[in-house]
Amino acid sequence: MSKLIMHVSRIFLGIVFLTAGINGYFVIFGLEPFIATSPEAMALFEFEYLLIIEKTLEIICGILLILHQFLPLILIILAPVIANILFLHIFLDPSLLILAILLVLAHGYLLFYYRKIFMPMIHRKHNPS
Repeated sequence: MSKLIMHVSRIFLGIVFLTAGINGYFVIFGLEPFIATSPEAMALFEFEYLLIIEKTLEIICGILLILHQFLPLILIILAPVIANILFLHIFLDPSLLILAILLVLAHGYLLFYYRKIFMPMIHRKHNPS
């Protein structure tokens, strides 16, 4: 059962980030986005290069999540992105707060599922071999 939840969480995150990344490129190229974007979120990207970096990262991470590749690395990369999404929707735009909470839950479950991989990183003193 835990493996099924892991795959559902992984695919959910992959689809959300791949879709959001592609949608962001529609905004960058001046096209009408196929999913409504948050004006508050777009206002935070004052410089276009930040939006390009963010959306490229979302597309790459989304594809790798769907392909089930480099999951621990992707989870580390997406942690600050997901935290930023959550705080944005808590403080500025509560319209998509449910989606942000679902992202946090799916990401949290994947972190828990791969906890044995992450545990060595949080040892206070590490002896290199």
